[in-house]
Amino acid sequence: MRQLTREVFMEKEDGVPYLVFPAIREAGPFTAAFSTRRGGVSKGIYRSMNLNYKQGDDPDDVRENFNRIAESMGVKAGDMVYSAQTHTANVRVMTGADRGKGVVRPGDYQDVDGMITDEPGLILTGSFADCVPLFFADPVHKAVGLSHAGWRGTVAKIGQVTVELMRESYGTEPEDLICLVGPSICPDCYEVSEDVADVFREAFSPGQAAEILREKGNGKYLLDLWKANEHVLRDSGVLPGHIAISRLCTCCSSDLLWSHRATGGKRGGLCGFISLERSRHA
Repeated sequence: MRQLTREVFMEKEDGVPYLVFPAIREAGPFTAAFSTRRGGVSKGIYRSMNLNYKQGDDPDDVRENFNRIAESMGVKAGDMVYSAQTHTANVRVMTGADRGKGVVRPGDYQDVDGMITDEPGLILTGSFADCVPLFFADPVHKAVGLSHAGWRGTVAKIGQVTVELMRESYGTEPEDLICLVGPSICPDCYEVSEDVADVFREAFSPGQAAEILREKGNGKYLLDLWKANEHVLRDSGVLPGHIAISRLCTCCSSDLLWSHRATGGKRGGLCGFISLERSRHA
């Protein structure tokens, strides 16, 4: 069982820094990346690389931030398509007609927390600031996916929904997928109440729930969204050796990454990106 490589921080001398994921890149003609708080033009509580239009930031600054990180990544902001996240398990097939939606032009969809595509050069782009980014790469059928798994999306098993839609849409076999559980809040930082813990006990087997939840006392628990989403992916047929877990915590690393909990909600947003490369598409 091979060990998948974790993220690498790309410090650009003349550009915006970002994280890349060799686990995805080494799987085939794919690019996967994740933004940081650095290198943008946003001001105040959003300083400096905010990639979320809905947090109250100046939209011109957000647009410039997208242009800057796109240039640093060697792509165009107009080739990105942005999710419309509301903590659902809804996954949408994106095509070339969706280029630029939510980034440089309005989107015409709502309640979309996951996206898949087999369109070369179309960059799936999701927003994160503690919730789990799930990256999917199918090297056989040349398709990718990106889903947003907060605790609600995790309980609703958006990872499984994504795998099933990739199978339905592209013929993806789960055992062929390479998946990444990206930077997000760690199990030592994510405290939840008894009612949330009960929802996880209902959604997962007793053995899985025991791994996912740690009781703190006084009706409080520490929740491991990394392990929960790993279980969802494995139960969906993804091979254990094909799942990489970043283990980079947004809350512990709030100087580098945006964290909703660390900032008390006064924040910008990160973005995850994944695409099937044009030049290497067979």
